[in-house]
Amino acid sequence: MSDLPTWQKEPGARVWPSRPLDDWKVQGPGIVERAGGGFRLFYTAVGPDKPFPTCQGYILSAVSDDGLDFRVEPGIRQAPRPDLPHLARRALVPSIIACGDGGWRMYFEARGSAEIPAVVCSATSRDQVNWDYEGICLEGGHGYGGPRALTLPDGRVRLYACDRGTRGVASAVSDDGASFEIEPGERMAIATADFAPSSITAAQVFAPQQAGTPWTMYFSQWQDVPPGTEVPLHPVFDPDMEASENFAAASIASDMAGYRSRIYCATSNDGLEWLRGPCVIDGAGYGGEGMDAVHAEDMSIIRLADGRLRMYYATCDRDGNWGVASAVSAS
Repeated sequence: MSDLPTWQKEPGARVWPSRPLDDWKVQGPGIVERAGGGFRLFYTAVGPDKPFPTCQGYILSAVSDDGLDFRVEPGIRQAPRPDLPHLARRALVPSIIACGDGGWRMYFEARGSAEIPAVVCSATSRDQVNWDYEGICLEGGHGYGGPRALTLPDGRVRLYACDRGTRGVASAVSDDGASFEIEPGERMAIATADFAPSSITAAQVFAPQQAGTPWTMYFSQWQDVPPGTEVPLHPVFDPDMEASENFAAASIASDMAGYRSRIYCATSNDGLEWLRGPCVIDGAGYGGEGMDAVHAEDMSIIRLADGRLRMYYATCDRDGNWGVASAVSAS
C-alpha cells in the first residue's frame, strides 16, 4: 500500500457549533463542488432551534470559496418528517453525487423510533439548496446507515453503507440511482487485531483513475470501551430517551464513555474484495489535545483541482465537543 497518500491535518475547524440550529452537536459531513465554483459542505446537526421537540437531527449546509473557510447557510437542507415513521426522528450523514441531467442526488441515513431499523433515503435538487424527498432507496435486515455513493465507470451507482447487523460495510448497486439491490458478501468486516472493535460507521470509495492502480476505501471504525466500563445506553436505542429534548446531551454522554473512533484505508482490485490497510487519521486520546482527540469518523472526501484529496471528517475533542475538521493528502 506504499502508493496510497499520506494525510496532513489542517488547522482549525471547517464547521463548529455556532448558531441555534447547530449549537448542540455538529457531525456527519458531506462535501460537494458548487456549480458556480467553490464548495458546499453538508453536515448533520441539532440545536435548540430544531423544528419539533422530538427531532434528533437534520442536515444543514455551509459554503466556501477555498474549501477551508466556510459560511453557514440559513435553513435546513433535509429535515426529519414526523409523518414518515422511518424518518420521524433524524436525517444524517449525507452523500451527494451529480446526476446526468445536471441535478444532484443526496443519500442520507434516516431514523425513526428505536424499534424501526435505520434506512437510506434519497432526495434530488437542481441547486443543492432546495431538496425534494424521493423515498427509501436501501432497507432491510437490521438496517443500513452512513451511506457513501460512488458513480461507477459504467454509469451505475454503488452505495457503500454500514450494515447494522454485521456492523461492517455492505454495498448495493442501482441502474437509476433511486432503487438499490444489495450485493452479496461483506465489503469490510469489523475484525481487527489492534483493539476490540465496535462498528464501522461509514466507508467512502474511489475507483481507479488509471489502469493498474487499485480501488481505494477510507472507512471509520469505532473501538469498544475498556472491559468493565458502564456505558449509558445511547438514546437511539432507548425508547425512554429517544423522544427526549435532551437527545444530544445523552448521545454525547454515550460517545464519551470510553469509545474511540479512527479513520483507516483499504485497497481492492475490483471494489468488492478489500485488503485492510493502516490507520490514516487518529487523535491524541482522552485528555489529549486537538479537535479529534477522542473521535474521528464519517469522512467525506473530494478530489481537488491539483489532484490532491481533501478529507472532511466529524471530530470530538476531550470535552465532548463535536465539529468538522479536514485533512489533505500530501502525496
